[in-house]
Amino acid sequence: MPILPALSHNPPAALLSAIAALSYAFLAWAHPRLSERQTRGVLAAAWVLHLLVLVSAVLETPARFGFAPALSVTAWLVLTVYLIESRMYPQLKARWTLAVLGTVAVLLALFFPGAQYHALPSNWMPLHWALGIASYGLIAAAVVHAWLMQRAEKAIRQGSAGDTAIPLLTLERLTFRFVAAGFVLLSATLLVGGWFSELINERWVWNHKTAFSVLAWLTMGVLLLGRWRLGWRGRVAVRMLYLGAGFLLLGYVGSRFVLEVVLHRVG
Repeated sequence: MPILPALSHNPPAALLSAIAALSYAFLAWAHPRLSERQTRGVLAAAWVLHLLVLVSAVLETPARFGFAPALSVTAWLVLTVYLIESRMYPQLKARWTLAVLGTVAVLLALFFPGAQYHALPSNWMPLHWALGIASYGLIAAAVVHAWLMQRAEKAIRQGSAGDTAIPLLTLERLTFRFVAAGFVLLSATLLVGGWFSELINERWVWNHKTAFSVLAWLTMGVLLLGRWRLGWRGRVAVRMLYLGAGFLLLGYVGSRFVLEVVLHRVG
């Protein structure tokens, strides 16, 4: 897929994306020099600009979607969760990582805006997309919390955890809440996807996306069952979460990346 057409199909949206990416990049570079209030302000401004980018993409005609827009929405959802939680838990410190994530996600969506959909194959498609992206966002938030949990555990072992650090059990509880919510939405995504696949093809269509999504669903289900029945926690639980998130990433994002970037098929 040529890069220049991807940048020139909507110049105002491209400019807005560039400004949003620069805002995130500025935060990643300058946050050690900024006060707490200034950091929150820059992050909130970048978040709003990112939202405007997503809204402009939704309003575009014909609609576009692909692996990079999916990642962009997922990153925005993770940042939304962080902005809310950082109000309740000021000890959460992941701004540099999330700012870099936001920069990369916005730039990817700018260069790879996805395929055009002049007509949707099913009226269920928008619901399927919405549920799928929401499950991506919740499970990505769980991954971020698991990473924070690992970092907090390492600090405790090294004796460098401060008195103001967020409790490890709180991070663990938040992680599994996001896993559970993501599992519920992923289940709904698969059900809706199977429903409109039956309507269109009169059968369940198995492909790479479906196979990896089902593997992710099974992994998350086993993780939640192991947590409930066997009390899984720590490294075992985190590795299961990373595995399930990896399967989910390979589902839609991975398959679309191969089609759009490797095979240059955007239809």
